[in-house]
Amino acid sequence: MARRALKLASLATVAAAATTGFYLYSKKQLDPNDFGVVRVGRAVATTAVITFDYLTSLRSVPRGTEEYEHVKSQINELFVSFEDAPLGAASLAQVHKAVLQDGRTVAVKVQHPKVQAQSSKDILLMEILILAVKQIFPDFEFMWLVEEAKKNLPLELDFLNEGRNAEKVAHMLHRFSFLKVPKIHWELSTRRVLFMEFMEGGQVNDKAYMERNCIDVNEISRNLGKLYSEMIFVNGFVHCDPHPGNVLVRKCSTTGKAHIILLDHGLYQVLTDNFRLDYCRLWQALIKADMKQIQKYSQRLGAGDLYPLFACMLTARSWESVNRGIDRLPVTAKEDVEIRTNAAAYLPQITKLLNNVPRQMLLLLKTNDLLRGVESALQTRASASSFLNMTRCCIRAVSAYQRSRTNSSYRKAQISLSEAMSLWQINLYELFLRLKGSQLGNWVIALLSWMHHSS
Repeated sequence: MARRALKLASLATVAAAATTGFYLYSKKQLDPNDFGVVRVGRAVATTAVITFDYLTSLRSVPRGTEEYEHVKSQINELFVSFEDAPLGAASLAQVHKAVLQDGRTVAVKVQHPKVQAQSSKDILLMEILILAVKQIFPDFEFMWLVEEAKKNLPLELDFLNEGRNAEKVAHMLHRFSFLKVPKIHWELSTRRVLFMEFMEGGQVNDKAYMERNCIDVNEISRNLGKLYSEMIFVNGFVHCDPHPGNVLVRKCSTTGKAHIILLDHGLYQVLTDNFRLDYCRLWQALIKADMKQIQKYSQRLGAGDLYPLFACMLTARSWESVNRGIDRLPVTAKEDVEIRTNAAAYLPQITKLLNNVPRQMLLLLKTNDLLRGVESALQTRASASSFLNMTRCCIRAVSAYQRSRTNSSYRKAQISLSEAMSLWQINLYELFLRLKGSQLGNWVIALLSWMHHSS
């Protein structure tokens, strides 16, 4: 078993890639006529009654004709302007820029008309295909894809739920001034159409855009890590679709500070306290390279004897790197190639593992994979800042839990003091790393070395 565990060591990103599979149901190709199919009716009371045939009609009617102008006038009752070309389109919905009659510029997210009716058929078809494949390949354990689709798709199709998620995460992370979440215009929104504050910027993986706009890629990567560490370890309420189209960056024209704009709040994972705390302790063990604790908390999270593979999946590092310390060894191209090369060979073990871990873990694996993709595009994966931020959040989360479990004021004070000391040590270590990489730091190190040799 030990030999097999070591063989599994080089698989890091595999599970994240496999985990994204359950999300493919929402990435299928639709009829081209579905894209841009938006119907906007007039507001009744304080709620807009919006259906889906006006823009379809506009596209099928020759411009300049009487019929075209009649259909367009229906849209103009609500909007001063409505851009027919979508800002972005996906299989579930698309987003248009518009200006309301009161002058507000909004983003209008409109659900494709056939999605509601087609979604149950898609899930049924996926279930049949997975059962058929399993008959041919018994090791193919992907029924959890269907279970996750059945649970998540109805939530994603309810845009009012998405609006509530957006407001919740904005309140939850209000202390991060760099985070911007579009405000929801509730008086106009429905389950199938969402009106939001219009925000624009470059995609979070667009390094060229950041360089043109003098945005520090390391700052963006660091702040993105702070957001997700806070969501995962402290709050247990996690935005699970951070692909580049849903995370924008911009430079504020008045303050000059860089903002991160978080979009598309339809898919969130709510973590139970027990899961969240075990996950915190597992990451603390991974950062410390504490093998006994890695095994303990991996097994508590369902990994069993495949805990080396599980550790590699979470960190996107080889087992050798996990043993030596993931914050000490930089990611190399050789390591990435090794991971990709060996991925397919261990698919049965991966599917077994994904079938055994708590369902809360599946979206986290997908989220980890997307965040690593951003770091790779920005070339910031070698930075230790992400691990330091994670450690801070883990310490805060565990300390908060320990305080909640005692009624002793003395014990609570002890926990708070220990927490403050641990956070202070991390801050000191981070300052050392920054000085080490700066000219001032190099000068100080050289001076100390000279003083040592002189004595």
